[in-house]
Amino acid sequence: MKTYTNTGNKDTRSGFGAGLTELGKTNENVVALCADLIGSLKMDDFKANHPERFFQVGIAEANMIGLAAGMTIGGKIPFTGTFANFSTGRVYDQIRQSVAYSDKNVKICASHAGLTLGEDGATHQILEDIGLMKMLPGMTVINPCDYNQTKAATIAIAEHHGPVYLRFGRPKVANFTPENQSFEIGKAIQLTEGTDVTIVATGHLVWEALEAAKTLNEKGISAEVINIHTIKPLDDDAIIKSVSKTGCIVTAEEHNYLGGLGESVSRVLALHKPTPQEFIATNDTFGESGTPEQLMEKYGLNKEAIISAAETVIKRK
Repeated sequence: MKTYTNTGNKDTRSGFGAGLTELGKTNENVVALCADLIGSLKMDDFKANHPERFFQVGIAEANMIGLAAGMTIGGKIPFTGTFANFSTGRVYDQIRQSVAYSDKNVKICASHAGLTLGEDGATHQILEDIGLMKMLPGMTVINPCDYNQTKAATIAIAEHHGPVYLRFGRPKVANFTPENQSFEIGKAIQLTEGTDVTIVATGHLVWEALEAAKTLNEKGISAEVINIHTIKPLDDDAIIKSVSKTGCIVTAEEHNYLGGLGESVSRVLALHKPTPQEFIATNDTFGESGTPEQLMEKYGLNKEAIISAAETVIKRK
């Protein structure tokens, strides 16, 4: 079984900041807008080096989206930055009407997503943002797994024409993907090969899936792990190919099971390859205050939950 090494825990929001810094040097059309959270979004370096291309809009997220949409008309590539809750729920009307409807080339970059926002609590822990964004026609939805992949994704979306939702987080998590990787939108990455169960995971749950696969392997269960960094467009072929071999699947995400990766996978299976599926996701609930580790354990979003789901779904074959 192929193994992966954690080169050191790093926060994915810093991967976004590093990618934006790189774009500042290489693409003069990239502009950045922030809603009073420059430090939290790691946009400091871009602001310092390109002040003429940085716009602090204050706590006015709806205005930020409107400004970004307008900037695209002049050929600019706006990257907006704020917390995921404010990037989606607070400004959904502006995103739908000003960005998605007219296919504006806006990159909506959202930090502090999911339960791992931690102590800030339920009002800030958005768990429905993937569903909100993937339902908008023409919107690309990306949820990378670590620092390196977030940096690569940030750079890649500047070359993609059309609206993009890029989701990342605050906590330091395992950094295990290649440092100078290329990022292909819509192309899943098979991390391990297996024959007994498929585990498709996104975001912070990818490392947990790899850790679960190691334990399953010790129990004599061969798990195939796939990193679904792009939820829309989904790599249907990778999913169908894998379950055709394993006969069952577990989906893992830091999001409500309603509207997230799991439901997207279910649609693929229903249309092409009906297959037993177990969901690792929050169960139609809001979060609460706590450390990221406490919350991931309480809500069943960790290695142990994935192992249990894998053992359950294998029995359903």
